[in-house]
Amino acid sequence: MRLLVTLALRALFRDWIFVFCNVAVLAGVIVPLLVLFGVRNGVYDALIGDLMANPANLQIDTAGNQSFTSADLAEVQGWEDVRFATLKTRSLFDYVNIRATGGRGRQEALIAPSGTGDPMIAPLPGLGPDEVAVSPALATQLGLSAGVGVEIFTQAENRPRQLVLNARVAGVLPPGRIDGRVVMADIALLDLIEAFYDGYALPDHGIDSGKPLAGRAGSFEGMRVYAAALDRLAPLQDRLETRFGVRTLARTAEVTSVLTLGRNLGLALALTVAVAAAGLAASLVFGFWGEVVRTRRTLANLGLLGLPQWQLSLFPVIQALVTAVIGLLVSFLLFRLTAALAERLFETGLTERGGLVSVSPAEALAIAAAVIAFVGCASLAAARAALATDPATVLREET
Repeated sequence: MRLLVTLALRALFRDWIFVFCNVAVLAGVIVPLLVLFGVRNGVYDALIGDLMANPANLQIDTAGNQSFTSADLAEVQGWEDVRFATLKTRSLFDYVNIRATGGRGRQEALIAPSGTGDPMIAPLPGLGPDEVAVSPALATQLGLSAGVGVEIFTQAENRPRQLVLNARVAGVLPPGRIDGRVVMADIALLDLIEAFYDGYALPDHGIDSGKPLAGRAGSFEGMRVYAAALDRLAPLQDRLETRFGVRTLARTAEVTSVLTLGRNLGLALALTVAVAAAGLAASLVFGFWGEVVRTRRTLANLGLLGLPQWQLSLFPVIQALVTAVIGLLVSFLLFRLTAALAERLFETGLTERGGLVSVSPAEALAIAAAVIAFVGCASLAAARAALATDPATVLREET
């Protein structure tokens, strides 16, 4: 077997023009496909990355005044497509005043419900009953940072006193995640504010007049839900609307358009690969078959030396696999040069996020394995020609 490999390699590199032509054919097909695949990865991954960087793209909000209970929330939280869900109080009471403890400046802010696992407050795991997370704009305007104490207060008509709630800033949300002045707090704190507006007594907070809190029904106006993945957003929105008979708001159209673009790019690339593979297969099959015809005398002599036919059939396969490896090395080298040139010519701003042309090491290995397998299969046609070689007949014809 070692002798066969040695002879196959000697015969291959003796006729270097044959090697050069096959390598050129391989590189001419593989490099453009690698560039197309890399551009598809780079652009699509950048779009998906932009969507995933903002959890609001996974968010579904119920619209209008509806009635939800804790049992409804538990049901939705049990759905496999749901990453996080929380109830919402009435939007009429969404605005509060906030200031740093002991500070003079104050700002009106929107207060939104949150909880453990809320992607909007990540990397914070959750918020305690006396903790809040604030938007960058609000933190800048009031000089807030993690660990700072704040006072949240509000005034309702026909209530003799303000409701003042003390809390601690657990963290400031990352820039770009949420706009405007926003305070995110546990749903229990928002429910407490709503109870104050509804005229209930809150003796623990100095509000002694009003209806007894024990008689208050546990009902909420809406629900905020986050899908587990971008491709689950549309099905989850449909399921929520069907299950509860409500209208919902989400960025479904934007997300769906990006996902559709990815699928279309994948189909276009697959079609291009199929057409290129057919042309490459035809070129390689005839090329390797022609090489077998050219080396018929060598194969005949090896047959007379006692090499079995199945070993003779490996002669073109060995040459094809070595040619494939050389072709891959040349192709990936040219691909890197082309990718670097593309990054320089097209200033897309994607370089820091993976590049305009992106092929991961795992994808490169998979492509290399596929090419080697493909070339090996193409060389089988030449191998069959080698199997059909009768040494005596060939030598008699050559005489």
